[in-house]
Amino acid sequence: MPVQVPETMKRIVHFGSRNYGQLTASRRMLPQFLICGGQRCGTTSLYRALAAHPAVIKAVLHKGVHYFDVGYHHGLRWYRGHFPLQRRAERVRAEFGVPAQTFESSPYYMYHPHALARIAADLPGVRLVVLVRDPVERAYSQHAHEVARGFEPEVDFAKALELERERLDGQRDKLIADPFAYSFPHQHHAYRARGEYIEYIEPMAKLLGRDRIHVIDSSEFFERPEPVYDAVVEFLGLPHVNSYPLFDRHNARPRNRLDDSIAQQLAAHYEPYDERLATFLGHKPSWMQR
Repeated sequence: MPVQVPETMKRIVHFGSRNYGQLTASRRMLPQFLICGGQRCGTTSLYRALAAHPAVIKAVLHKGVHYFDVGYHHGLRWYRGHFPLQRRAERVRAEFGVPAQTFESSPYYMYHPHALARIAADLPGVRLVVLVRDPVERAYSQHAHEVARGFEPEVDFAKALELERERLDGQRDKLIADPFAYSFPHQHHAYRARGEYIEYIEPMAKLLGRDRIHVIDSSEFFERPEPVYDAVVEFLGLPHVNSYPLFDRHNARPRNRLDDSIAQQLAAHYEPYDERLATFLGHKPSWMQR
């Protein structure tokens, strides 16, 4: 039976590791790629699959560091302290003959108004991996996730959607005006807005370059993970290996079926965004082909 480590002890260990990380920051790696969204689109599953690649070394403590969105005030040395030491990367290169890569996954990077410019400035040449799924299902899944984590007091999804406009009113402007401001509703209550994928992907492509962005349809990833994984490995310039990692659904939450009328209203809202996304991708995403 696994031993449960008390939360207090975990915090002490993490605090000590972060301090050590900052002290040794100059000898640490910076990410070659990031999984930057979307939320509730399979980012955890992809993170674990990529972390199992022999030429990839994940962040030291957390899947998501959240530096470029809510932690930028800590500074680049703090961020660098979250990643492996260069000597570990050298061991990987000696064993496999290719440079090691490290990464993290913070889905809020895709949506925070300052994150992409910060990424472009601090990680020149970095590659971004984006996952998208049926935006109606994504919104419903996010609400269930926020309720389960205690971040959403309104348990009725329809009512939470009604509250969204009021909750988000002025929040993006607030974040833009003050680079170090924080908005809880912008991070946790943007159910409808987060599924307007093209509104975030187009600026990403303009700022970083289309060739540095790889968009994954999460439905395809869960139904046929091997070719999707192969395409990501190719995009990242990683060597192909003889076996695949364990593919699984992480953070999936059971929930009741979404009311048809709400689903139809959301689908109508997303239609123009989905059409633009299809143009960007050069093909219709899976949910438009049903």
